[in-house]
Amino acid sequence: MLQLYTHRACLRHAPPGNHAECPARLQAVLGALDADRYATVDRVEAPRASRGQLLRMHGAKHVDTILSGPSDEGPHMLDADTYWCADSAEAALRAAGAVIAAVDAVMAGTCRHAFCAVRPPGHHATATQAMGFCLFNNVALGAAHALAAHGLERIAIADFDVHHGNGTQELCTGEPRVLFASSHQVPLYPGTGDPDAANPGNCINGALAPGSGSAAFRDLWSTRLLPRLHAFRPQLVLVSAGFDAHRRDPLADLQLETDDYAWITAQLVDLAHVHAADRLVSTLEGGYDLAALADSTCAHVDALMA
Repeated sequence: MLQLYTHRACLRHAPPGNHAECPARLQAVLGALDADRYATVDRVEAPRASRGQLLRMHGAKHVDTILSGPSDEGPHMLDADTYWCADSAEAALRAAGAVIAAVDAVMAGTCRHAFCAVRPPGHHATATQAMGFCLFNNVALGAAHALAAHGLERIAIADFDVHHGNGTQELCTGEPRVLFASSHQVPLYPGTGDPDAANPGNCINGALAPGSGSAAFRDLWSTRLLPRLHAFRPQLVLVSAGFDAHRRDPLADLQLETDDYAWITAQLVDLAHVHAADRLVSTLEGGYDLAALADSTCAHVDALMA
C-alpha cells in the first residue's frame, strides 16, 4: 500500500509576486493525484513536526526564527531566493512532520511506500540557514528521526533533484549510518556537489553537464550511484524527489523525460525491496514547470504503487 501525506497548510505558504516556488506547484501535484487510478492511495493529513524533532538537525536560533514568523503578514525575503510569510511556519512544520510520520508508518508496516506531497521543499536548508526556497530540511529530519526513534543503522538518501542537496549533505556529513547519493547539474545553484571536490565519505555526488539527457542520467545512476547504495544495504530508503531536471523546467538545463522519473523510482523501489523490507519514503523537492511537474509526479507515484 502507498500512503500520501499532505496538508492544506502547505498551500498557504505564499510568495511575493511571481515566484517559482508557489502554491500552484502543489495544486498541480494534488490535482494530478486526484485521478481515478490513485483512488486506492491512502491519504493522510500530515502532522506537525515537534520542536524536539526539528532540533535534531537544526539550531535553536534557526528553528525559533522560522517558527516566530515575520512581524507582519509579509511575505519577506530571507535571502535572494527564499521567502517567508505569516503562514510559512505552519507549512514548514507540516512538511517536516509529513516525512517524520511517513517514516513511522513504513517502520510500523502500515504501508510499504509513502509519498509526501508538501512544500516548502527542504534539501537546501542547513542547520542554521534557510536557503534555496527551503526552510527546514525535511528529508534530513526524516533520517534523524529514523535513527533516534527506530534505531536504524543504515539509511540511504537518494536525491535526483537537478540542484545539489547541499543542506542534506552538510547535515549528514560525519554520520556513518547515513549514505547520501545525489545526481545534479554542474554548474548550477548552489555551486556545491562537484564530484571532483573534497566530499564527505558518506556522500556520493554525480554531476551532469548542462544539456545532459536520459542516457547520461541513467548511466550515472546505474554505474556509480546505485551500486554504492546497494553495497550500503540500507534498512530504509529516503528520496528527495525533485522533478526539475525535466527538459521543460525553466530553472535548469537538463533534458530528462517523464519516463526517466518512472525508471529511477523503479530502481529505488528495487533497492528498498532487496535491502529494506520495501521501506521507502519520498518527499517532493523541486519542479517548476507545472505540467512537467504533474506528469513526473504521476510517473513517480505509479512506480511507487507498482
